Amino acid sequence: NDKSRLSFLFRIVQFLFRAMYHVSAKHLRNRYDFIHVHSVPDFLVFAAWLPRLLGTPVVLDIHDILPEFYTSKFGSRPTSLVFRFLQGVEKASGTFARHVIVANHIWQQRLLSRSLQAGKCTVVLNSPDRSIFKKSESKARSKGRFSMLYPGSINWHQGLDLAIRSFGKISEKVPQVDFHIYGEGPLKADLVSLVQKLQLEDRVLFHKPIALREMAKVIESADLGIVPKRSDNFGNEAFSTKILEFMAVGVPVIVADTMVDKYYFNESVVHFFQAGNEDDLAGRMLELIQNPERRRLQAEQATRFVNKNDWAAKKHEYLELVDGMVTRQPAH
Repeated sequence: NDKSRLSFLFRIVQFLFRAMYHVSAKHLRNRYDFIHVHSVPDFLVFAAWLPRLLGTPVVLDIHDILPEFYTSKFGSRPTSLVFRFLQGVEKASGTFARHVIVANHIWQQRLLSRSLQAGKCTVVLNSPDRSIFKKSESKARSKGRFSMLYPGSINWHQGLDLAIRSFGKISEKVPQVDFHIYGEGPLKADLVSLVQKLQLEDRVLFHKPIALREMAKVIESADLGIVPKRSDNFGNEAFSTKILEFMAVGVPVIVADTMVDKYYFNESVVHFFQAGNEDDLAGRMLELIQNPERRRLQAEQATRFVNKNDWAAKKHEYLELVDGMVTRQPAH
């Protein structure tokens, strides 16, 4: 509603001015060589206006593309005045920054088509920290139970209601399976009610968010990961780091066939289902639950994939970008 939107905006603007004060004051005392600003929202980049004015290179790192993120969160239309205003904010923020980093190649093309000049945008995928997400020699196992897992925010575009209903369709066929959900979000109460309606209270288990290192252990102990995103305007294009986290610890994963996920993955490393299709997801769950060899082969392929695409393999791209702006010389 309008009240929640205004409250959301007020908190962000308040943070912008506090960040602007601290960045400016610290820069005057001890000049920054480089500033990296994470969005959302994009206009947080203006917190670095004084260092930028004095010649310090500023990078804007767009993890979630703002106009589409807003429409997904608050239900606005892409034709609305708010959407067009946010596009203007996006363009102004990108123009202000020396360079823009974006989280996937689909969004890179979107930004270049509407907001940025060619050559001003680089893709850096969000990769798991392999010092945290790593496969142990002796993998922990649940006590005789098969564990499906979703870790992350509980929002509509994440599609958890679809996953719960899908599990409900096969739950009697696989009495040894539990579905664990770690996270918080605006739809959690609705999901709890859905679980009660389906009489799955002892099979679908909700957990509060935990520290990242503890979460890595929980993910590793799972038998099957579930990433059931909807293919709406935002979810269809938002890259999910949790897929790579499952891969990094050797857990097979079922993934909605969204545009962004089909861009990066294939059936050798993830198990796709038709986004939004509960019956298809239920069938895919049952297939992998009952086929340990398929799970093993997929996990092995996925481990090789993530080894070639994690931060250790790709960090040189970011470091070369930083070195190029700070020293105007190629990276060493």
